[in-house]
Amino acid sequence: MNKELLYTDLKKQILTLVLEPGSALDEQSLSEKYEISRTPLREVLRKLAGEGYVDIVSNRGASVSSMNHKVLRDFFVTAPMLYAAVGRLAAENARPQQIESMKTAQQRFHEASQNSDAGEMVYWNDQFHSLMGDMADNPYLTPSYNRLLIDHARISQTFYRPRNKDMAGRVDMAVRHHDKMIEAIESGDSERMVELIIEHWELSQELMDYFVRPDPLPITDIVSQT
Repeated sequence: MNKELLYTDLKKQILTLVLEPGSALDEQSLSEKYEISRTPLREVLRKLAGEGYVDIVSNRGASVSSMNHKVLRDFFVTAPMLYAAVGRLAAENARPQQIESMKTAQQRFHEASQNSDAGEMVYWNDQFHSLMGDMADNPYLTPSYNRLLIDHARISQTFYRPRNKDMAGRVDMAVRHHDKMIEAIESGDSERMVELIIEHWELSQELMDYFVRPDPLPITDIVSQT
């Protein structure tokens, strides 16, 4: 049980930036907090490393996977292609039980958006899209897609912390996109699914671009204070 709790907690903390990219994971602290010995602890860390959440370097231990310039560039180049491919396959291959799980994740995402709970929105959005990858059921796409979702969740922190009505409206639009995706998957409409994925990506990209390149401080204000 402690292994499962540790695995789930670390994933959620990494996705929601409670654990920042590049930060070290202290084995002793984790071992004490989760009451778990070093051997199963390291098994969890290796599993997370295999999934892309953690980097393990010999003689230096484990750390949260980084988000450097190359990672961000590769993300923005690759994401639209992978999302569209996975969305199409999800509409073609989804099973009823998977659709029900997606509806549950969407309900939790919707509730979190109504409560303005950024951490829960990030987590349940990730679960929603992860289920889409399960539906696609493609051994070549799945590993890359799952790795992509990690950085999507981490970059999208700004998206889920609306500071004005415009931001809140965009979150509402994301909720509606999800509902329409479920409808497209239920009806097996792969072409409609790709259209929705593109709309959803464009919406996300605008907000993620703000995260990567925020508005600069007004130069006039800086000059006036000197």
